[in-house]
Amino acid sequence: MNFAITLSTLLFLTTTAAFAAPKGNMAKAELRNAEGQPVGTATFKQVKAGTQISLRLWNFPVGTHAFHIHAVGKCDSPDFKTAGGHFNPEGKKHGLKNPEGPHAGDMPNITVATNGKGKVKVVNTRVTLGEGANSLLHEGSTALVIHEKADDDMTDPAGNAGNRIACGVIEKAQ
Repeated sequence: MNFAITLSTLLFLTTTAAFAAPKGNMAKAELRNAEGQPVGTATFKQVKAGTQISLRLWNFPVGTHAFHIHAVGKCDSPDFKTAGGHFNPEGKKHGLKNPEGPHAGDMPNITVATNGKGKVKVVNTRVTLGEGANSLLHEGSTALVIHEKADDDMTDPAGNAGNRIACGVIEKAQ
């Protein structure tokens, strides 16, 4: 009898483990504005559906802003152009509403309140913290960039979102 309970418990644990999200896959980014001041943080966690991104902003311009994952893990101010274009390993068009898109790095807009604070939690199903072409932690890494305006979710290559106003390199969390 004890053997049967142990065997069924073992089968349950094995089955549960097979469907669990990968453990230990986490990353982070510290966002800075063009003056080098810290204005936000982002945490990245591998979940079953993709990569969960939790973004928090403070001392930030009020309004709606685009945020995207960019292809290069480099954030040189003042314009953050060193972060390259949007992370797009599959060569798609820009925009969550674009029938030929989206880029892997495209995400919904974030709204910053009148107190200069904003937060959002999204799951991006097109990126991973694991291995492969869609990994945010590839050699050279990637960056999270916030733009001055909202993304129109259609216009290639960047949704008419305006200048880049904050940037943070995405790094594996310890």
